Amino acid sequence: MQAETRTTPRLNLTPELARQLFDQVCRHVPAGAGVEIMLNEGISELTRFANNAITQNVAEQQTSLSIRTVLDRRMARSSTNRLDAESIRAAVERALSLTRLQEPDPEALPLPGPQRYPAVQRSFASTAAVTPEERAAVVGDMVRVANQAKLTSAGTYSTSQSASALLNSAGLEAFYEDTSAEFSVTMLAGNSSGWAKGNHPDVHQIDPVGATRRAAEKARASADPMELLPGAYTVILEPAAALDLLGFLFWDFSALSVLDQRSCLTGRTGEKLFGDNITVHDDAYHPLQTGAPFDGEGIPRQRVALIDSGRAANLVYARTTAERWNQENAGANARATGHGFPLPNEYGEAPMNIVIAGGETSLEEMIATTGRGILVTRLWYIREVDPFPKILTGMTRDGTFLVEDGKIGRGLRNFRFNQSAIELLNNVVALSAPVRASGEESFDMVVPAMKVNNFNFTEVTRF
Repeated sequence: MQAETRTTPRLNLTPELARQLFDQVCRHVPAGAGVEIMLNEGISELTRFANNAITQNVAEQQTSLSIRTVLDRRMARSSTNRLDAESIRAAVERALSLTRLQEPDPEALPLPGPQRYPAVQRSFASTAAVTPEERAAVVGDMVRVANQAKLTSAGTYSTSQSASALLNSAGLEAFYEDTSAEFSVTMLAGNSSGWAKGNHPDVHQIDPVGATRRAAEKARASADPMELLPGAYTVILEPAAALDLLGFLFWDFSALSVLDQRSCLTGRTGEKLFGDNITVHDDAYHPLQTGAPFDGEGIPRQRVALIDSGRAANLVYARTTAERWNQENAGANARATGHGFPLPNEYGEAPMNIVIAGGETSLEEMIATTGRGILVTRLWYIREVDPFPKILTGMTRDGTFLVEDGKIGRGLRNFRFNQSAIELLNNVVALSAPVRASGEESFDMVVPAMKVNNFNFTEVTRF
């Protein structure tokens, strides 16, 4: 008997199908009205494990159509996950009915016309082709690491494919496809733990088993953690820890948040707020970044220097925010930077492709040059305490170590911290080469490890 050949599901959404569906939508839109559609299709497959065994394998395929209609500066949106003719007609009628109920928006702009987008390659057949059996085999290797180390493992290993399209009645057409492979693993001992996470569009660019070995080593090395008094310490933040903390800062580079006085940059744009060695871009085209080359309005994403050698250099703008900025700031010439969200929304815009410039100091060199400090694997449960100085609180987790005389020493009981992100970026004394990093509290970034002076730990936790 011939063995069964297993195949993985494939996306159906193509530019041609998107145009066909747009034509169907337009048949139900009255003359003089504007219309925009957003199409999204995703296939996600995940293998979950706990207690050194696979506990779940799930797969999901979803398609959605979102229709925005525009009438006399009024707009509203309706969505459906059915693409038959009757469902499309009903969704258009709902959008039109809701639009007629809205008050005119004096800030509403005409739909944008055709745009040109730089090409990006973020869809890999190797990732789309991963089968449940192949994911299970990788998880099996991860679990074997745990069994050999006499640890308990838990985590996930997933692969996904997605496609999106945005078209409007002004002639705009945008299409994007990508894939993603992601793992997360926690290794548990009696009173210690280790953790690792990573993702990439190309499954061949991640190493779940190697990361599991590093997490296991951290769990073993931090066994029987000692308690260290809270205080201000030199801290070495691994990339995931730096990412999750600083992710809270970059929402403040939204021009709308500055206009609404919700940002820590209110009244401070253009000022030197950070250390000379801090330079940050939002760059959707960086080779380690992911995401579409256009925003929720179909505007091409621009590379924006957010922090230039410590200076809060630029903000990001959606179309309506740029217009409002120019009205409220005489002589300004702000333009949309391709960072807006789908309309209508109350958020405006945000930079989502953060790239923090690094240095030439490796993590090992940071440790070797530290007389006394703390190495932090990651942070969690981070919350904002005070928005203007950008004081954040949270806790260390899954691998916190004392560093003495240039060497990693005992594991430490975890700390709670209260730390200003602005002060932190004034106290960075060394940066590694940046890497693509994943955390739990913020979106993925390209970020270096950081050695920081005077990091403020306020209390010791019970674990």
